[in-house]
Amino acid sequence: MRADGTRVKNLTSIVKALPYIMPRRYDAQNWASDMIDEDIVKAYIRRKRREGRRVTHMSVLVAAYYKAALENPKVNYFIMNRRIYCRNHFCFSFVLLKKRADGTPDETTLKVFLKPEDTVFTISSRVQELIDRNGKAAHSNGTDKFASLAFAVPGLPRFVFWLIYRLDLHGLLPRRIIDLSPFHTSLFVTNLASINTSCIYHHCYEFGTTSVFICMGKPVRKPDALPGEKGRVMPLGVVMDERIATGIEYSHFFAAFSRNMRNPETLETRLDGMEITEAAASVVGVGEVAL
Repeated sequence: MRADGTRVKNLTSIVKALPYIMPRRYDAQNWASDMIDEDIVKAYIRRKRREGRRVTHMSVLVAAYYKAALENPKVNYFIMNRRIYCRNHFCFSFVLLKKRADGTPDETTLKVFLKPEDTVFTISSRVQELIDRNGKAAHSNGTDKFASLAFAVPGLPRFVFWLIYRLDLHGLLPRRIIDLSPFHTSLFVTNLASINTSCIYHHCYEFGTTSVFICMGKPVRKPDALPGEKGRVMPLGVVMDERIATGIEYSHFFAAFSRNMRNPETLETRLDGMEITEAAASVVGVGEVAL
């Protein structure tokens, strides 16, 4: 049994066969375009700032994605060694751009674990805390330190990464290394809008367990905007592993994701909806007693 997931066995024959037909993640990649209403998200962010609460485009997107994933859990599956696994947690990775002491640009990759009780506010706070802690030129996180150690001795990197790959292939990779690896993630996000760049379709890494990669591009004018109309959208480049879910399941997921992005206020309570469910249950309970 893997440290990060449980093998799924109650699958149809065709679904079980897909990892054999397409054994590599890059064999099974599907590309999709999506757009989020920049006017809605920007207005929401401004409202929250006036209330003294800080949220960002990324925290809104991740919260909307996670809420939809809780309703459609197959998007949190992954493939390893031709087997399909259900991940036992949800996390997302993203790249942080920072500067070295000499002023040259540098990058580090951060990983955030989420829980069903999270909200857009807790996600935003956790992301900002990581950015503040890792944005300093002198700071190195656990992933950076592990990589530095691996490259400290000539010839060692090839052996280290070969060993990690083999252990991962057979489900023997320790959870400690899985938690450090940004490539073992439910979702990888890159925000190219932050550097004023158009969105791209970024591949899902063969190394690790990334099943979905979303790229946020710089906002553009709505394609269907009338002359003189100002509306703007943020394009998304989405790459996904088609083996983890069927087309109709992906369709249901992205419908929920789009619905959440259009109504960001729904992300302010527990993303699993338990508070609403508990409240409804208590009302029903009172009614039954009264009867």
